[in-house]
Amino acid sequence: MHPMPLTSQDRLFVLTGAGISAESGLATFRGAGGLWNGHRVEDVATPEAWQTDPALVWSFYSQRRRDALAAQPNAAHKALAEIEKHLAENFYLCTQNVDDLHERAGSRRIHHMHGSLFQSRCIRSNEHFSDLSFYEDPHNLPVCKTCHASVRPHIVWFGEIPLDMDAIYRELDRATTLLVVGTSGSVYPAAGFVDIANHRGIRTIYIGPEEPLNTLAFDEVILSNATEALPKMLADLDKA
Repeated sequence: MHPMPLTSQDRLFVLTGAGISAESGLATFRGAGGLWNGHRVEDVATPEAWQTDPALVWSFYSQRRRDALAAQPNAAHKALAEIEKHLAENFYLCTQNVDDLHERAGSRRIHHMHGSLFQSRCIRSNEHFSDLSFYEDPHNLPVCKTCHASVRPHIVWFGEIPLDMDAIYRELDRATTLLVVGTSGSVYPAAGFVDIANHRGIRTIYIGPEEPLNTLAFDEVILSNATEALPKMLADLDKA
């Protein structure tokens, strides 16, 4: 199924998930056996994991930083950056991903609702800052330069609230089209965006190689890799 083309008058809200990064070779935690790069999610991506073994958490996220730095933006990331150039202020990209592939592809109007791999934050002040370092020595974990409290990854872990939901909902309210790319439809609140869009009469499109759990909520479902479908969507916008 080929989607109805976007036009320059559309106000487009894009939600991307792990599927778009998987096409650049980055692992998702919903892989074989429920493991994430060999780790149980509960051991590396929850507040309890941090309290139990911060060295393991930092070792895991250091490896994820290495993996993300080695990956390259794919055709889907690049197509979204080009669509943004067409739509300008009428484009908003909300990603569940913590890598920087969208930025490296050229996206600018972007919000990382689950935080960023390349930022860390003080657990006392909650101030976050750019950080590309690797912390793989359990005896040399980072501390805040100001107050000497522990520093954690600036990541929204399971059981924590995504970042700046008010801004996300404001952008969704002004959209005419919601485009969801490469998500499972199982992680809330992001999985609920399509329901909000439906209540507001916003057109909803899903792109991914497999149907999401909430597939029936979408007006259009495009079963395709994002690297194939998004360049086609860009080409249609070029013609519009």
